[in-house]
Amino acid sequence: MIRVLFVCLGNICRSPMAEAIFRSKVKKAGLNQQLEVDSAGTGDWHIGEPPHEGTSEILFKQSIPTDGIKARQVKQTDLDTFDYIVAMDAGNLGELHEMAGMKSTGSISRLMDYVTDSEFEDVPDPYFDGNFEEVYEMVEVGCEKLLQHIQNEKSL
Repeated sequence: MIRVLFVCLGNICRSPMAEAIFRSKVKKAGLNQQLEVDSAGTGDWHIGEPPHEGTSEILFKQSIPTDGIKARQVKQTDLDTFDYIVAMDAGNLGELHEMAGMKSTGSISRLMDYVTDSEFEDVPDPYFDGNFEEVYEMVEVGCEKLLQHIQNEKSL
């Protein structure tokens, strides 16, 4: 089983959006038996909460389910059990590298690292500006490119 973890700050906007989108893509590709997807936050403010209403609304419009997604905080064990740990921005990436030290067994990267033709390195946090549409577009493309990367790397 290949395990993918998406990480943002509070785990209510960007990373649950990525989790839901990626799950949808994995299902469409018929790879449910090969890939497991989750999300978490570096902060602990929203533990147990469902995705932000802005995230839920845009995913609902796209017919992408958010069933079972609840905010949680990244744990040290995540760094050993996930093959791909995908941060939404440089701040989250730095925190993950700091947590991992030399112990991580997975690949730690940013989602936009997989979008080679993007002018953006980070997925902006819509929690403050409400721009869920722009974030959705970035995350959707990032998830598509990440899935292609994993399929090529793991010969799926």
